[in-house]
Amino acid sequence: MRRYASKRLGALLIAPLCLTGLCHAATAAPQVRVADGQLLGLRAGGVEAFLGVPYAAPPIGVNRWRSPQPLQPWHGVRRAQRFGPSCLQRLAPHGFGPWSPEYGVHGPVSENCLYLNIWAPVHPRHPLPVMVWIPGGAFVSGSGSVPIYDGRHLAAHGIVVVTLNYRLGVFGFFTDPALAVEARRLHEPPGNWGLQDMIAALRWVRRNIAAFGGNPRAVTVAGQSAGAIAVQELLTSPLATGLFERAIAESGLPNSRLPDSPRHMPSLAAAERAGARFARAKGARTLAALRALPPEALATSVAPMSSPLVMPSVDGVLLPEAPERLLAAGRFAHTPVLLGMNADENTGFRANPARLSRAAWRDQLHGIFGPLAWRFERLFRARGARARARALRVVRRDLGLAALYQWSRLRLAHSHAPVYAYLWTHVEPGPHSKRWRVFHSSEIPYVFETLAAAAQRHFTPLDRTISVRMSRYWVDFIKSGDPNGPGLPHWPRLTRRTLCIMRLGARAAPQPILPPRKLRAMQAFIAAGGEPELY
Repeated sequence: MRRYASKRLGALLIAPLCLTGLCHAATAAPQVRVADGQLLGLRAGGVEAFLGVPYAAPPIGVNRWRSPQPLQPWHGVRRAQRFGPSCLQRLAPHGFGPWSPEYGVHGPVSENCLYLNIWAPVHPRHPLPVMVWIPGGAFVSGSGSVPIYDGRHLAAHGIVVVTLNYRLGVFGFFTDPALAVEARRLHEPPGNWGLQDMIAALRWVRRNIAAFGGNPRAVTVAGQSAGAIAVQELLTSPLATGLFERAIAESGLPNSRLPDSPRHMPSLAAAERAGARFARAKGARTLAALRALPPEALATSVAPMSSPLVMPSVDGVLLPEAPERLLAAGRFAHTPVLLGMNADENTGFRANPARLSRAAWRDQLHGIFGPLAWRFERLFRARGARARARALRVVRRDLGLAALYQWSRLRLAHSHAPVYAYLWTHVEPGPHSKRWRVFHSSEIPYVFETLAAAAQRHFTPLDRTISVRMSRYWVDFIKSGDPNGPGLPHWPRLTRRTLCIMRLGARAAPQPILPPRKLRAMQAFIAAGGEPELY
């Protein structure tokens, strides 16, 4: 139940409001009682925010590399007016590659980081649908407080928005034989601590979101990049059964990976071997010694998505098998899904030459398609070095669409739950936009209506129009499991017979997932053992 503090206290909250983007005249500070105690939030206009809300005990000391432990209830009123610390990671406050500062993590980082943030409309007339957002960042970075994830604009459309932190890198995914033995003794999953955090946050939402006006039986779990891969993993995890009713996965599929990473999710045995080597390198002979090390002593230089130290593994409990195998076997949550990809996902990860010789072009095709390279050379005819470089970018886009086709083929063979797929094609304005084009994650500020987080990009009225349309599609899906609504171009379902996706950008219109000749060639590539990839 909500209560409200005095107007005098509300006036004192204007400074914290500005820190969260809610820089409007504040009236009264809302109070909410959750299972563990009382929370004091922020109110501005028609939206309330509760920031830095703990959803599990601090994962420090003996709780390092343990399943999330229950919170200790607090006495009195806990202020929930500032973001909690983000989980330990390397910060790039000025941005890097195509990702300008609004895409990055700011503020303090800590091992004590299991916090979530809630935005909700004031005085809802009925319980509202909920979106729980899982940040991206290759499982080594990210935070629920990233500026482009500000949930107030989506909440103003009549939903409750939750963003969360989860343990990252070594803190989120390290395991070794001693930890596996301990987990079995405690009847806990033997690893994937970061994924366990997400499940703990969803359980917290199930128990508490009604206090914020949310409907605990109408939860959409959503994420982008590593967050989308996590969504796919939650769809196949028996431990997440019943915790959400819909799913959104932006730029992430079960077998998605970044360049140079292993083709398949590592096993628990592989994770234990990597963990044992890591422990030896740190000079820690016991689990107690590992847990006693200061956080900075646990730093590692392994590349993201390249080692079981810093990525999910098949632990046998939370993930009984690799998600793509569970998908192929029909062992997944039969919920409505909205998913898709961006037209130039890989520009921030791979070298994208401006010119490509004929020999280099053929080498690229052979490296991707092997014996079928000749077929794709005919499909992607390109004359001239610049044209071949452009064609390589299209090849990579079409490989992503082929991966989307492969995912949909497996899912639709077992489920009649609706699937809505998209291709995001709009180039976000900003520094070097011609180089980065429709880069990985560039759709997010349009979905969240957070274009104002990057005034230096000089958004146009067209950008704002696109953003309104994108957020409406997403909100409609969160409310009903169907993105279609009054005044929006019709978004058809992806089915085994139609294979139709939505092209989203300056215009919104349906299109085939791939043109027929390209689809047949990709089908032949997959049948020959080829593995299309999103990045």
